[in-house]
Amino acid sequence: MSLKKKIILGLAVILIGIQFFQPLRNQSDEVTASHIERVYNVPQNVKAILTQSCYDCHSNNTRYPWYSRIQPGAWYMARHIKKGKEELNFSTFGEYSARKQRNKFRAMAGQVKDGEMPLSSYTLIHRNAVLSQQDKQVLVNWFGTMEDSIK
Repeated sequence: MSLKKKIILGLAVILIGIQFFQPLRNQSDEVTASHIERVYNVPQNVKAILTQSCYDCHSNNTRYPWYSRIQPGAWYMARHIKKGKEELNFSTFGEYSARKQRNKFRAMAGQVKDGEMPLSSYTLIHRNAVLSQQDKQVLVNWFGTMEDSIK
């Protein structure tokens, strides 16, 4: 067997082998008492946008596509979700201090307005998560209203 065939066979064995090591899934059907939708009155249009464009990376319930079980992409996705939840988790938003909530609302408004969120790496595959100008305006206005409402 030639060296080239040995390398290809070795890579195939490694790629097949890593498929057996799956990261934990970020899925929970429970809407906790500290979820943003329980803490604040989230209008239906805002909720629809957040669900479609934000919750996969920023909540405790990710909707996983078919390719999420293929390695090494699943590890990349798991790391991406972990980082997203560390930065902002809508499922535990009510646990943040009032100051942190205000800052998060301000930051979310700025990132949506500047086109930084949702990430382009996410919207590249999830085309339905791309925010229209109208969606951006709805979110920015609501985030601003919420920021101003926190004492």
